[in-house]
Amino acid sequence: MGAAALLLAVSIFLSRFMGLVRDKVISWHFGASAEADIYFAAFVIPDFLNYLLAGGYFSITLIPLLAAAFERDADDGWRFFSAAFWWVAMAIGSLTAVAWWFAPQLAHLAAPGFSEVESARLARFLRIVLPAQACFLPGACLTALLYHRRQFTVPALTPLVYNGSIIAGGLLMLDRGMEGFCWGVLGGAALGSLLLPLLAVRSGGLSLRPVLRHPQLRRFVLLALPLMLGQSIVVLDEQFVRVFGSMAGEGAVSLLNYARRIMLVPVGVVAQAAGVASYPFLAALAAKGDGAAFDETMRTALRNTLVVILPLALWMAAAAEPTLRLIFQGGDFATTETLAATPLLQIMLCGVAFWAVQQVVGRGFYARQDTVTPAVVGTVATLTTLPLYVIGAKSLGATGVALAGTCGVVVYTVLLTLVWRRRHGGGGLEGSLGAALRSLAVCVPAMAGAWFCATSLPAWARAIVPLPPAIEALGALGVSGGVFGVVYLALACRFAPDVAAPVVGRVRGVLKRLTGRG
Repeated sequence: MGAAALLLAVSIFLSRFMGLVRDKVISWHFGASAEADIYFAAFVIPDFLNYLLAGGYFSITLIPLLAAAFERDADDGWRFFSAAFWWVAMAIGSLTAVAWWFAPQLAHLAAPGFSEVESARLARFLRIVLPAQACFLPGACLTALLYHRRQFTVPALTPLVYNGSIIAGGLLMLDRGMEGFCWGVLGGAALGSLLLPLLAVRSGGLSLRPVLRHPQLRRFVLLALPLMLGQSIVVLDEQFVRVFGSMAGEGAVSLLNYARRIMLVPVGVVAQAAGVASYPFLAALAAKGDGAAFDETMRTALRNTLVVILPLALWMAAAAEPTLRLIFQGGDFATTETLAATPLLQIMLCGVAFWAVQQVVGRGFYARQDTVTPAVVGTVATLTTLPLYVIGAKSLGATGVALAGTCGVVVYTVLLTLVWRRRHGGGGLEGSLGAALRSLAVCVPAMAGAWFCATSLPAWARAIVPLPPAIEALGALGVSGGVFGVVYLALACRFAPDVAAPVVGRVRGVLKRLTGRG
């Protein structure tokens, strides 16, 4: 599980890095402009179609059923997989065709704050991006089969190919504005999300048959139906940022997207990797009925995720301004945009630890083949916080949208955790809150030092030796990160050694290998 988590963490880190490169190209050429807003809004409807068919959860719903089917009989397993694959392909193909036809009408729903000219441009972007969904969902079925085989390499490569294609499409067609990035989305979906998993599955044996009926399809639909009907705030937050951001003035959608992109780096690299890697093991233990091992695995994943992601998120909050300056500032993205995006990023980072908890706890429910509870809890949390987006967008602009999103993920995570404790006891959660609080306590002094280095030292250095903004930001990040790391580890080793143990153990292992003592 650790090896799989490391592989996926590297993949997600590279994917997030390429996503930042992609957004850097966009910000350099288009800044926080109406054209950039239209591009980001073009994903509202396609993503909603994906969510409507529970596309993001296909691996979660299919893996336990595939494992059981192939365990009983390999031939029957292929029949079940084929039936699921073809039904998914037909469903998303039909929905995509309807959405493509009604793109002009859907553009007004996706961005109610846009003008008529902007809505017409958005409709064109929609018709380019929408067909990518016909690649994503069948590809998700193939990826589920790879996860069932414990083959993580190709799923790790998929997002890299996808992001690379978007960057290439945008750069090759810069004369057509953001339209080139839309074509890159379509090409990346076809190549990375469908063709690559298909080739990987075929190399290990693929028996895709013209089958539309299987007894397990009913079970598959019952598992997926709650995920289709119930929408979690962590799934819809990105769409809410775009929809309500369009009501917060020109550039708000872009600024929120840039800030959110950076916030998702620790979420993906730490939390998502831990959740995805632990899920097959949790599912196997749940199938065996080994409750003690299940709780131990979940407890380990949750605790280690928190003690890593908390200091990372707090340091990033302290160094938010130089981070944005280094990554995005330049070209059409000026200092004013950097300063406007800084508080948005800091607000979003306040919810990162809660993102981490729901990634692990949510998969605990799925491993027990309970998709209803997370869907119901997620829907309740979404309906509860939806008014906050409306009020926030109208009263505080982009800042209000960011606050609403953070409140939403906090509400969802707290409710989900409370329901887990009530249903399954506290064995899988034991020690996590205490470790998080101890980590938070030693992070506060480290964060104060990092914030001072990130904000005050650059001003002093600028008065002595003026440097380019990117070099100055890089220096601020290096110094603040070093100060944070030294203070945090010193305090953690002294007052909370159990919190520092995972990090110290990794560092010692690396040093031993480098010195040849391992």
